[in-house]
Amino acid sequence: MAKIILTGDRPTGRLHVGHYVGSLSRRVEIQRQGDYDQMYVMIADAQALTDNAENPEKVRQNIIEVALDYLSCGLDPEKVTIFIQSQVPELTELAFYYMNLVTVSRL
Repeated sequence: MAKIILTGDRPTGRLHVGHYVGSLSRRVEIQRQGDYDQMYVMIADAQALTDNAENPEKVRQNIIEVALDYLSCGLDPEKVTIFIQSQVPELTELAFYYMNLVTVSRL
């Protein structure tokens, strides 16, 4: 069975040292170790809209900033798939069906 990892950040602003210490340095370490068959890092722009709906342009502008931060801290696009959440329609489709099938009490 393939070992896959999915992680990411909401583009609500530039990433900072807290992000680096808290997760980015570990992602780079995981990438270097090569223990996973596939590694995905998501820029979660749709999730960022939950508390930035009044300013979607802020989220849109920060997508590039977060991607640049990923690259500058050492994530290698040859080893890691970096993607933007809103550009994968299957995620929205899956969420739609999930919300219709799973009640809050079942969660």
